[in-house]
Formats: sequence, structure tokens, C-alpha cells
Amino acid sequence: MNLIGNLLFLLLGGFALSLGWALAGLLCCLTIIGIPIGLQCFKFAGLVLWPFGREIHYRQAGAVSLLANILWLVFFGLELALASAVMGLVFCVTLIGIPFGLQYFKFARLALMPFGAVIVTR
Repeated sequence: MNLIGNLLFLLLGGFALSLGWALAGLLCCLTIIGIPIGLQCFKFAGLVLWPFGREIHYRQAGAVSLLANILWLVFFGLELALASAVMGLVFCVTLIGIPFGLQYFKFARLALMPFGAVIVTR
């Protein structure tokens, strides 16, 4: 069932959102200081491509993660979170789209504070 959900999610907007994460990662990797942030973006771009069967766990963030989250929020986080939330609302309007909408809401939360988050496979 995860395979079908992932393939449908990929076709129904997951690819576009993954491109947004990858573009943010590329822009972050232009500077030496931004490379760790860019690598995290690439990891989450992969998650967006194949979300069903994976969960995001948030752990206690340290000072460096807090600083990275603040910088991320200012430059890229709000745009990705807004795009994810809008797509989540669009999919939740229909009964059959609710599982996809919930995935988009998961990504909206992730886009606000990605550092300190860990991907766990179920």
C-alpha cells in the first residue's frame, strides 16, 4: 500500500515540492557556511519524494540547531511551509485526498523547523 501511495504522491505534487527543497539545498550550498543546511535540504527532498512509510521525529534542538532553524525560517522556511500548507488544504477538501493532505501538513511543519528532525522508517 505504501508503494501505491508514494507513486500517487509523486505524481500529485510531491515532485514539485521536492524540487523546492532541492533548489533551497542548492542555494544553501553556494556558501561554505550553508553546506550543512543544504545537505539537510537534500535529505528532506528525498523524504518528500517517498513519504509514506516514513515518520519525522523531533528531538531537542541545541543552540546550533536553533540558529540554523532561525536562518532557515527567514530565507526559505516560510515559502516552503506555505506551499505545503496550501497543497495540504487543497487535498483535504476531497475525501480521497486526505492522506495526501496530511503528508503535506507534515512537510509544512518540517519546513518551519527542519533542524533537529530525524527521519524514521516504519
